[in-house]
Amino acid sequence: MEIEFGARSDVGRARGNNEDSFAVAAELKLFVLSDGMGGLAAGEAASRLTTETVVNNCRAAASNPSLPLIGEYLTELSKSSNRLASAIRTANRDVYAAAQKDKKKRGMGATVVAVWIVDSQRASVAHVGDSRIYRLRGEDFAQITEDHSFVADQIRRGMMTQQEAARSNMQSVLLRALGVEPEVQVDITEKDLMEGDTFLLCSDGLTRELSDAQISATLAEAENSQEAADRLIDLANQAGGGDNITAVVVRYAAKPVRAFARIGKWFKGSEER
Repeated sequence: MEIEFGARSDVGRARGNNEDSFAVAAELKLFVLSDGMGGLAAGEAASRLTTETVVNNCRAAASNPSLPLIGEYLTELSKSSNRLASAIRTANRDVYAAAQKDKKKRGMGATVVAVWIVDSQRASVAHVGDSRIYRLRGEDFAQITEDHSFVADQIRRGMMTQQEAARSNMQSVLLRALGVEPEVQVDITEKDLMEGDTFLLCSDGLTRELSDAQISATLAEAENSQEAADRLIDLANQAGGGDNITAVVVRYAAKPVRAFARIGKWFKGSEER
């Protein structure tokens, strides 16, 4: 089995700067996306620090498996999943420390989603915040993360409908994010893999503009992962582009394919595709 991936980040039509970041460590089959908050340079710094820290920590552990883990070791999960959770906790500490050190960055934070394909059988999936991971398997399209947001919590409690949430002025209120507190709870799980599985990592600039049906159809119809990422960004901009938009598409393929995103680099903005 081979991994095909494509990615793109765009400032959107309403914002002056891009606070989203993503990183790919192709040699590890690790994909990370972050949406920064805090405004201007603070949000950009938070998201970039998040993606860099997660990738660098996992790379360091690949070279040195004895590298200490941050946080509780969950025996029901693989070493890779525990390492990914530890890397995200490390990113949380780094973002928090950076915010405390610089008064101009006080209050900055970030979401994070990550997929680490451990082997031919499973993938580690981790997240904090309201950026999302979806999986398309055949005709089954599902969100495999739960938003750590006020409106999502209200929906889960039965206190708000999906329609009410879409109209709420509380959509941007997060219950959990990196950098807000010295420690953070990371949601981490493992998903089985099947030939043809497609994962989408995305910021809320995409999901606020496009429906699940639009996203699913785009992933299914695109010839490759880069085309899927490009089309999703274009559609979100056509729908309004009210926020920064980032999409990372990962396909688990049956034969060697070309990887379209630049390997091992960090990207910001559509001009760096």
